[in-house]
Amino acid sequence: MPPTTRLLMSAALLALLTLSATVGRADDAPAATVETPEAPATAGEATAPEPVTEEAIAAAIERGVDFLVESQNANGSWGSPTRTKGLNIYAPIPGAHHAFRAAVTSLCVAALCDIDSDRADARSALERGENWLIENLPTVRRATPDAIYNVWAHGYSIQALVRMAQRTEDADRREIIRDLVEQQFDRLARYESVDGGWGYYDFDVGSKQPGGSSISFVNAAILIALYEAREAGFEPPERLVQRAIDATQRQRLPDFSYLYGEYLKWQPRRGINRPGGSLGRSQACNAALRLWGDEKITDEVIAVWLQKLLDRGGWLDIGRKRPIPHEAWFQVAGYFFYFGYYYAGYEIEILPADDRTPYQQGLARVMLDRQENDGSWWDFPFYDYHQPYGTAFALMTLVRCQR
Repeated sequence: MPPTTRLLMSAALLALLTLSATVGRADDAPAATVETPEAPATAGEATAPEPVTEEAIAAAIERGVDFLVESQNANGSWGSPTRTKGLNIYAPIPGAHHAFRAAVTSLCVAALCDIDSDRADARSALERGENWLIENLPTVRRATPDAIYNVWAHGYSIQALVRMAQRTEDADRREIIRDLVEQQFDRLARYESVDGGWGYYDFDVGSKQPGGSSISFVNAAILIALYEAREAGFEPPERLVQRAIDATQRQRLPDFSYLYGEYLKWQPRRGINRPGGSLGRSQACNAALRLWGDEKITDEVIAVWLQKLLDRGGWLDIGRKRPIPHEAWFQVAGYFFYFGYYYAGYEIEILPADDRTPYQQGLARVMLDRQENDGSWWDFPFYDYHQPYGTAFALMTLVRCQR
């Protein structure tokens, strides 16, 4: 398949996450990269940004909730396959969009759970979103042998389901939720990469067990979801977790940058794998490995990478809102922006309480400065999923910036 053709097929979201249901192979993106010296960063260098008040954070959260309430679909979900553009990511219908909508709705439900608003409209939106997930998650599957976007839905739905279980007092509803969590564990085991962890494409083989590359930031997002599930009393398969940890550790470079995917292991100094290209991935990967007990991810490593994000976040910002993935310096794609800051919030929670404030202030300033006029946040034009997922990521980031 010619590289240009594969790029058109491969462009995707993150973080969908991430989801942002992510991109194809980074080696098919433009190779030109601006190489700049990597200045050393050390823990303790956090400089106080312009102060962000608790009132300003609360006001931004309220505007974001307004957007989620107003943009919710009539059936309780968020996002749709509309608002296409000249270059759309490879998204086989209908399965790809089932996965995108389930993942985005899961993020919105998780955000509303974290905020726990006492507003009647927000509570109604949350309840409708929860009911949509309960009804529709069982139908989410792999779209085609080569498009495995459903892994994002399985991972992010676990985060939503765990929060749903914690907020309900209905024993029958808790049992339904438990069954759904177990189902997502099963789906993740079924669609696990042959090398451990998860990818979202398998262009090489298209086998029953995906033969595509394990992708570092997908592993990280799902590992954090599995950690939250374990902490809430669920039991993710031990082998599944360990293989994902191993795959992510194999992709870690000595400076705690992370390969985009394991398929790039012979190109470790390619722009996308350097610190400037890893800014949106290292936060998630460091947080995930630390939560699962990796002793190499010390408080100092966490602090260094949080400071890198605050100092060098411009590399992510340059790619924000660009319609073509990986066209910015260091092959950064737009959908890494809010994904990266969201997982930086997890890193902040790992640090001792006395060390958090400068980073909370820094992340809050980034979020407040980029909120749109309609109260949303977005970083990559992606059908009609980008504003809901970007808003959900930003809201959950701001919640972690509140003291």
